Amino acid sequence: MLAYVFWHRPRAGTDVAEYEQAQLAFHASLRRTPPAGMRGSVVFRVQGLPWLEPAGDGESAYEDWYLLEDYAALGVLGEAAVGHGHRTAHDRAASAYGIGAGGLYGLVEGSAEASPLEAATLAAWVAREPGAPRRELEDLLADGIDPRQASLWRRQLVLGPAPEFCLLSREPAPGTQVTRLPAGWSSQVLERTAL
Repeated sequence: MLAYVFWHRPRAGTDVAEYEQAQLAFHASLRRTPPAGMRGSVVFRVQGLPWLEPAGDGESAYEDWYLLEDYAALGVLGEAAVGHGHRTAHDRAASAYGIGAGGLYGLVEGSAEASPLEAATLAAWVAREPGAPRRELEDLLADGIDPRQASLWRRQLVLGPAPEFCLLSREPAPGTQVTRLPAGWSSQVLERTAL
């Protein structure tokens, strides 16, 4: 299971309510007629994405999760998003777009269904500084999670500056606490709200 994650922020001066409605309409279009290999999608409002250009005070950013069966489904989603049946909704959502970045993540452990994903109000992003030793962290990071209600993801392709791991959950996960991570690794927990 893969997740294409897209972080974005509207252009300055954009009406936030209209921007959010356009995002929701695009996701609704994909749910009505899902591209082959797509298992669901959710859009979240988040604060403080450090790898997305700094924003002004209180300015929200958005995080879209597209759940995909495999790499082939990523290509199908890319074509379908701007193809017949979704183009109008996509173009409306993209018309106020200001800046964005993406990432492709693979499921390591936990649930990859849209409803637990939507209920995960916390995203713990874990990264290592360049040159820090690599260790198998999956067991450590997922320590203490309920795999029916949380999920651990690892970056598969570097499409932008996002961290290597993401643990999605409803409550803080013991394994992502900074005191439990090896030297050179960092963790940042961001709150998110499903639209």
